[in-house]
Amino acid sequence: MNKVLLIGRLTADPELRQTPQGTAVTRFTVAVDRRFRREGGQQADFITCVAWRQQAEFVCRYFNKGKLIGVEGSIQTRSWDGQDGKRQYATEVVCDNVEFVGSKNESGSNGAYQQNFGGSFNAEPQSRSNSYGGSSYGSDANAGSDNDGFVDLDFSNDADSEDDLPF
Repeated sequence: MNKVLLIGRLTADPELRQTPQGTAVTRFTVAVDRRFRREGGQQADFITCVAWRQQAEFVCRYFNKGKLIGVEGSIQTRSWDGQDGKRQYATEVVCDNVEFVGSKNESGSNGAYQQNFGGSFNAEPQSRSNSYGGSSYGSDANAGSDNDGFVDLDFSNDADSEDDLPF
């Protein structure tokens, strides 16, 4: 299985480019803090990511240098012959899903471009359902409710509540 999850900050503003066939692509670097730091050592890893098509447009439109970004994807390695004749290698994360991370103020979100949960963007729409009737979170059925698709549990009769637990 080849699966990568990253949360970090963009090191520069992403630039939207086009392939000769007209496909949108952007390459950006994410600075990801290391879990454990050695004294005097590097405190972050700088990981190159590539987004294609609508994902690339989304990243370039709503993210800029220093913003927190969540990336889900897979590692890809490639090689080519450089101008000097030496073999060149690159390892990068190909983005399957890109998400806003952090508060609305930090992400600069205004709700108009937030998609799925908390501002994630996935080129393929996702259908998520809860186990209480199969309605989608965020659907019109839940519009205006304060429970965000969760069911409220009634524990008003505390004496019998232990007997009703399913485990």
